[in-house]
Amino acid sequence: MVLWGLMLGILLVATVGYLCLLGLFRQRRPQEPPLDKGSVPWLGHAIAFRKNMFEFLKQMRTKHGDVFTVQLGGQYFTFVMDPLSFGPILKDAQRKLDFVKYAEKLVLKVFGYDVVPGDHRMIHSASAKYLMGDGLKDLNETMLDSLSLVILGPMSQSPDASCWHEDGLFHFCYNALFKAGYLSLFGRTKNKEQDLLQAEELFAQFLKFDRLFPRFVYSLLGPCEWLEVGRLQRLFHKMLSAQHNLEKDGVSNWIAYMLQFLREHGVAPAMQDKFNFMILWVSQGNTGPASFWALLFLLKHPEAMRALREEAARVLGEARLDAGRSCNFKVSALHHSPALDSVMEETLRLKAAPTLLRVVNGDQILKMASGEKYQLRNGDTVALFPYLSVHMDPEIHPDPTAFKYDRFLNPDGSRKVNFYKAGKKIHHYTMPWGSGMSICPGRFLALSELKLFVLLMITHFDLELVDPDTPVPPVDPQRWGFGTTHPSHDVRFRYRLRPPV
Repeated sequence: MVLWGLMLGILLVATVGYLCLLGLFRQRRPQEPPLDKGSVPWLGHAIAFRKNMFEFLKQMRTKHGDVFTVQLGGQYFTFVMDPLSFGPILKDAQRKLDFVKYAEKLVLKVFGYDVVPGDHRMIHSASAKYLMGDGLKDLNETMLDSLSLVILGPMSQSPDASCWHEDGLFHFCYNALFKAGYLSLFGRTKNKEQDLLQAEELFAQFLKFDRLFPRFVYSLLGPCEWLEVGRLQRLFHKMLSAQHNLEKDGVSNWIAYMLQFLREHGVAPAMQDKFNFMILWVSQGNTGPASFWALLFLLKHPEAMRALREEAARVLGEARLDAGRSCNFKVSALHHSPALDSVMEETLRLKAAPTLLRVVNGDQILKMASGEKYQLRNGDTVALFPYLSVHMDPEIHPDPTAFKYDRFLNPDGSRKVNFYKAGKKIHHYTMPWGSGMSICPGRFLALSELKLFVLLMITHFDLELVDPDTPVPPVDPQRWGFGTTHPSHDVRFRYRLRPPV
């Protein structure tokens, strides 16, 4: 026993020593960006980065400028902060900066899904076919029906529906959009009440996984949390089994197309279940939080709420509950609502904060818009954080921390697309969906879901904050870099159904 203990101790010391040497031996080469390894061997700046990514990158940019390399847990990330220099990174046709390699490792770790060759292209192909054009129109109709079921219940309007109901705004929005999205994509049975109960249970478990997700990605969970993640993964694989989907009606063409591809390529049913788990998270992990911020901004800015309700009245008429007690308006109105478009774009500018990552394949040169050239090292990761470098740039977006519902409208009410930095028109003036190879293939569906939900809430419901003076909560710092941010705490609100016409 003593001998084994001694051997394990020697092995531990050797391992720690090796990891430390990896960090100690790395030196900046000619033409490489400034290198900041931090004071802790191997870990580098990992702790400060995870504590508050936004503040950490602000400090690094102040210290090093628009390009710098930092050590994070034995890996080296080169952050590019000049949006005028994003083009070569995002339009890398030769795949010298590879997004797919990073994504494959991530989905295997988080969802247990082992990528099939070609399925990245398959997902984009399926999304172009079923999440745009007529395919999206059909899915929007289904989504509106599902939102009616989730918000009004299986029996539609209850006798006391005109009374005020109180809830946490974040919980209400996340709950409603998650359940409606799940039912719209993965189908229903003939038992509406049972469907809602299953969706509610799924959402409760999804929240548990979502709270652990940021630290799970960075391998910072405690022993009990690792066990909990394993339990949740197994639960989702069971609840989202491909076999279970076959027993439902109305499974979306998008899901059916992708599962058919996997079956044709000999993917085992157990791996199809893991694929479904991945699709659930990527399709429903951001829309609920985004709708929370949108409604909160509208409640805090009466002029914005007034503008949207006036636009809705022009486009929809006085929409109310129809005789069947379901939410009713033409989804085609989504294409004729520039004020709503601007509100959503402004909300995402303020609260969507993804990180775009590319693995460097072979040493290569990055040419900046300024003309400077930097050597990128094979195996490192190039990272963009548009929230700081674009969304919060006062030159691109004056008074960037303020919510301005008409920021993306021209004086004539049309959509504004011309933004400038250093006197040059900038193409990437917001990047909530990523860009290039890593752009979200489901962005049109996600945006439609958000707009449908917001339109439904402002046309069919009266809404108010329990405390009108409550401030907009700060962002939970753990959520920087993971899509739409979450609030540090919920906000109480009241809602009541407007009476039918």
